[in-house]
Amino acid sequence: MVLSVESQLTTGFYSYSCPEAEEVVRSTVESYFNMDSTIAAALLRLHFHDCFVQGCDGSVLISGSSAERNAVQNSGLRGFEVIDDAKTQLEALCPDVVSCADILALAARDAVDLSYGPSWDVPTGRRDGRVSSSSEASNLPSPLDSVAVQRQKFAAKGLDDKDLVTLVGNFHTPPSLSSTIPQINYYRSYMQNIAGAHTIGQTHCSFVSYRLYNFTTTGNSDPSINQSFLAQLQSLCPNNGDPSQHVALDTDSQIEFDVSFFKNLREGKGVLESDQRLWEDSATGYVVQKYAGNIIGLLGLRFDYEFPNAMIKMSSIEVKTGTDGEIRKTCSSFN
Repeated sequence: MVLSVESQLTTGFYSYSCPEAEEVVRSTVESYFNMDSTIAAALLRLHFHDCFVQGCDGSVLISGSSAERNAVQNSGLRGFEVIDDAKTQLEALCPDVVSCADILALAARDAVDLSYGPSWDVPTGRRDGRVSSSSEASNLPSPLDSVAVQRQKFAAKGLDDKDLVTLVGNFHTPPSLSSTIPQINYYRSYMQNIAGAHTIGQTHCSFVSYRLYNFTTTGNSDPSINQSFLAQLQSLCPNNGDPSQHVALDTDSQIEFDVSFFKNLREGKGVLESDQRLWEDSATGYVVQKYAGNIIGLLGLRFDYEFPNAMIKMSSIEVKTGTDGEIRKTCSSFN
């Protein structure tokens, strides 16, 4: 098991070396958010994909044909320009001080806050990694994974069932090109619009249609889908082969970071199959139930309390601190 090294990070790490760092990141994220609110989900997904490969070290930000960001599993990632913009400003203010990895962690927090979600103090002090390889992205969680496989992938990063439900409700990599989902050949060109965070994001009808019209190649719909919701999904994603249509992952409150996503799972209204399976598993279903009720239960689970904890835990995976790694001058390239 990979253990968190959160203790090596410090809240307010830049208080003396670059006191304006967090405000610069916040104002940058806000300016992009005001132009396009879906950038919030994109930044969350970008941070998740960074942390699950090589740890939270900004390796996903490196450009290049063999770099991590060009892996099939990372197709559709966006928000790089937000991080680059903040980095440019910070280099002018505090050269060689603020890491790209920290900018990404701060931007994810600010994205949630701007979407009417919780805010939290982000422990900082990460340094940027010197390795970025597309081959390392093969084990990213996928919406086609069973709960058992998702559990295994999260456990490998030191994350438990509660973290799985809390974070999977907000991040997912698209399916691989080897998937049997119809229209998967549209993957690269149409995944660009997927926002990525399930409480505030959207997905492509191409990755839902198989549940609506030909589940397990039977020609029928997925029986776990609520029947009234099935009709709604079919109207949003008609069986006409058009891969350009989208559907919100939280059809009740697409732009608000809230618990309606979990209520939907409880009612059989999960858009992605892997999300709906979280309700059907006894361990993860218990957590979904607590979040859906948004009340303090036996485990004291409230989504708005638990999400910041899960984010801090995730954003501490395999971080590089001290003399490890580097502080990049440009986030898209090594020094």
